[in-house]
Amino acid sequence: MDKFDKRKKNVLSKLDKSHIGGWDEKIANLCNKINSTSNYYTTSSCSGRAILLIEQDKKAENLFISVYHDKISLKQLKVDLDSALKLKKKAKFKLESCILHITCRTLEDAEKICANGKLAGWKKTGIIGVRNGFSVELNATDKLEFPIIQENKILVDDNFLKIIVDESNKKLEKTWEKIKRLEKMFD
Repeated sequence: MDKFDKRKKNVLSKLDKSHIGGWDEKIANLCNKINSTSNYYTTSSCSGRAILLIEQDKKAENLFISVYHDKISLKQLKVDLDSALKLKKKAKFKLESCILHITCRTLEDAEKICANGKLAGWKKTGIIGVRNGFSVELNATDKLEFPIIQENKILVDDNFLKIIVDESNKKLEKTWEKIKRLEKMFD
């Protein structure tokens, strides 16, 4: 077993450290396909998500108020905003698109995954490290982010909340399509 294979085995044997304890359902099949190849393995992934979070300059524990890894509903968003008001803190709404980190055996493998990522619609692709193999980041760009609670008030009305839900769900669907397109390239 060479150095790459040892590292792959070690990384894939560790417990998942994400807050959900595993791969998002919508990206799991892609990660399994990548990890079943001899020249690639995943180190982190997210299929896209919407988040209500406490607005703060520094990263800290317990900032997430609500995390949605699936389409969101106006009803649930309103319930979660009402709960967020009780915290008496500034909050923001954030939609993040899919992101995937893959370690590749060779530079050629990394270049191939970058090219395939671009073909599948992932706008930001690049080699971000070469320490333990060639680390590639694939990142879609469908995002939203804005303040939603300040001075203990929701800053937008129900009509705007409907737009937020609509746009977020469209962007999530778009990012999931990119995952499916990349997945087909591993068939």
